[in-house]
Amino acid sequence: MKRSTIPWLVAGGLVIVLILLAVGSYNGLVSSETAVDNKAAQIDTQLQRREDIIPNLVNTVKGYAAHEKEVFQAIANARSKLAGAGTTTEKSEANAELEGALSRLLVVVENYPNLKADTQFTRLMDELSGTENRIAVARQDYNNAVTSYNTKIRRFPAAVYASLFGFDKKDFFKAAPGAETVPEVQF
Repeated sequence: MKRSTIPWLVAGGLVIVLILLAVGSYNGLVSSETAVDNKAAQIDTQLQRREDIIPNLVNTVKGYAAHEKEVFQAIANARSKLAGAGTTTEKSEANAELEGALSRLLVVVENYPNLKADTQFTRLMDELSGTENRIAVARQDYNNAVTSYNTKIRRFPAAVYASLFGFDKKDFFKAAPGAETVPEVQF
């Protein structure tokens, strides 16, 4: 082997290593971004499940509390806002509005003891409670995936490839304003 070919072989080897590093980083970023999108879809699935349960719950309560139109209108408005939300931030805000409206509905329920004993209402409340737990888990999983992804796109050398290929920071699914305040329970 000639001495003049050694530098070319070393340079070629370096280029191959850099290409492999770039491909590996890019594929890792794609995998992380796909995981975030998957977790966002899981939140959407659980929000849709809750959205499907709410009309039945509202109709059951309406039979007992026909004069509580304001609460029912707030729930309908919040549901339509959530259904039309496109970004994570919009979904987060609409979700907070819907949670507030559902809280007001539960206050109405307290005024109707017969309603709390209704089997259909109890079943719907159990479904809603289970769905709320699923939403909480899906939000936590999503935020964990976003944390991993956002960290990955900021670390070197992946940060170079992330900016080069347009991988942008993802938004977290934020808690509703006032969620840090412990609710007051009265009997």
